[in-house]
Amino acid sequence: MAINRLTQQLQFIIEIDRLKQVLRQTSLTDGSRRENSAEHSWHIAVMAFTLAEYAPEGVDIFHAIKMLLIHDLVEIDAGDTFCYDMQGNHSKAEKEAQAALRLFGLLPPDQASELRSLWDEFEAGETTTAKFAAALDRIQPLLHNQQTEGGTWRIHGIRRDQVMKRVAPVETGMPELWPFVLQLIEDCVVAGYLKEAAIKIQG
Repeated sequence: MAINRLTQQLQFIIEIDRLKQVLRQTSLTDGSRRENSAEHSWHIAVMAFTLAEYAPEGVDIFHAIKMLLIHDLVEIDAGDTFCYDMQGNHSKAEKEAQAALRLFGLLPPDQASELRSLWDEFEAGETTTAKFAAALDRIQPLLHNQQTEGGTWRIHGIRRDQVMKRVAPVETGMPELWPFVLQLIEDCVVAGYLKEAAIKIQG
């Protein structure tokens, strides 16, 4: 056994436990508390194989699961940036890239390279599998907000047009579920969970 290699791996394993401390804006479906980023990553990884039958042709489910499990590890350093926080999202990419360098760098070089490659692929969102993974990352909080009668949307006064922009990756990443997503959003607007787009007043 290569002791140094094991030491690096264990250091990484211990370090990523900190993801359990990173709170997201999204509440649990029972509304009891906010979920943490580790719970979010686990949830969408399970969604990947549960909803695998709706994946477009060419999606590698196991590859997607690996991407989903590590895609938010950078939040250990960078924190969770609320998706509707326009100002916070300006510096998000730079902070997360620095975090990826440090965190994946804790591993032996071969594993560091593999995980960084997975993270980069998810962030680029260009492969069929990355698009599928991104779609799941958008659907999960949508379900949570629907289950909590508007949850985060109500707290922050989020509008339909903002949510539509946020869930847009579902149309290409999981096109078979796009009609479901559109109907869910419509139902949430009708139920009062989500505000309609702001009305523009002609001057």
